[in-house]
Amino acid sequence: MSLSPCEVSWFSALCDDDYEFLGQPDPLLRSSWAHCRDIVMQAESGGFDNILLPSGYALGIDTTAFAAAIAPMLRRMRLLMAVRIGESWPPQLARQIATIDRMLGADAGGNGRLAINIISSDLPGQVMASGPRYARTLEGMQILRTLLNGEPLDHQGQHWQLKLDPPRVATVNGRSPLFYFGGLSEDAREAAAQGCDVYLMWPDTMPAVRGIVADMRARAARHGRTLRFGYRVHVVVRETEAEARAAASRLLSRLDDAAGAAIRAQSLDSQSAGVRRQAELRERAGNEGYAEDNLWTGIGRARSGCGAAIVGDPDQVLAKLAAYRAEGIEAFILSGYPHAAEADLFARHVLPRLDHAPLA
Repeated sequence: MSLSPCEVSWFSALCDDDYEFLGQPDPLLRSSWAHCRDIVMQAESGGFDNILLPSGYALGIDTTAFAAAIAPMLRRMRLLMAVRIGESWPPQLARQIATIDRMLGADAGGNGRLAINIISSDLPGQVMASGPRYARTLEGMQILRTLLNGEPLDHQGQHWQLKLDPPRVATVNGRSPLFYFGGLSEDAREAAAQGCDVYLMWPDTMPAVRGIVADMRARAARHGRTLRFGYRVHVVVRETEAEARAAASRLLSRLDDAAGAAIRAQSLDSQSAGVRRQAELRERAGNEGYAEDNLWTGIGRARSGCGAAIVGDPDQVLAKLAAYRAEGIEAFILSGYPHAAEADLFARHVLPRLDHAPLA
């Protein structure tokens, strides 16, 4: 079976999520402009297609400000900028997105180099039930897409009532960037089926991945839409499997369980359906934390959200990625600890052997 090139992205740790030993904060690896900039530049020099700039209210540094600062420094790579719908007024956010898209400039084909990771967030200090929150997120995506496509807006929704001309500043190609979005709950899946372009999932067993892809394709079809699929996972690659497993074990060698639980509880999404599924995957894993061949759940002992890693030698990592691609995954968002060092290892051992390119 012939597969299209997949997009391969890395991750810049804007939310205080970089360690040599999980659960052991290192002042040199805390989120800062300099440290996160260095991760981004490592990813660009390594040949990655894109890089996720995450967003958290309580942790780390501001994503939109960081994206604007880093954009003029990049010559080739795209940015996947996370935005928290609950924190932003959509017309203002549309202007910010269009401005940063302009700062990045077009690629050789005239396409923009900015994509958006939509997060269904509460307002800081407030909690909204899942159904209304995801309904608000869907409205936010619809408003953003209309404005970023350069169209007049007449939106009379439950959460926003807006009648606006499009912003004067448009994206470089006059169209909305791709929206990446994830979530496992019923409300999240329905919002994704109606509003996003790329449905993101966290690590899971191959049968579960297959089931999620099938379900989301059917949901999107009921709304007259199609989706593309992305997979967010950590990676530990070394020249041999034994070295990779040893590196994974070393990551946990100084972790105190209580400290790990406290780190997980810090996250704003610590009670979400996706986080619960990551915990279930970890609890059911045997064989030293491996949920299936080369999928190690130890990362989740000290991290909320994406809680597993592909661990192995270059051939094993390539085979795992190929298996996901065969199930319909077209975009990978990878990370590893420490982020700059693991980006270099993946860029040397795996990336040159992957047929990869940014999503069109």
